[in-house]
Amino acid sequence: MKLIKGEFKEKLELLYAPSIKAGFPSPAEDYLSESLDFNRDLIKHPEATFYAEVDGDSMTGLGINPGDIAVIDKSLEPAHGDIIVSYINEEFNIKQLDLTHQKEGYIELRSYNPKYPTFRINEDDHFRVWGVVVYTIKKWK
Repeated sequence: MKLIKGEFKEKLELLYAPSIKAGFPSPAEDYLSESLDFNRDLIKHPEATFYAEVDGDSMTGLGINPGDIAVIDKSLEPAHGDIIVSYINEEFNIKQLDLTHQKEGYIELRSYNPKYPTFRINEDDHFRVWGVVVYTIKKWK
């Protein structure tokens, strides 16, 4: 993963719609005037937020694909089921955190592609949670 710290350098002046319907649009939605500011709307802890480009296909089953941008908040306490960026055995990776077996002395990092295993992490592994993924931004073309 290629990690990038900081804010988006340019404010994106995008038309902001509170929701997008997949049916017929409402004529009232032609008069929207708010703009989307990623720094204001997506980033709750700017000093602890990083971006990383996803490299690899181990999370495609959750819709996290190569080239997507992960928005990672290092200030959040990871919880069971969170998508996390971890540093394990000197390598960054993105996986789902499974704390089901914590009382038994290990946790699991789940991949969402049948080509990849679930990783069992115990106290002998050099492991730490680097941050919690709060959003992913998709690249369509």
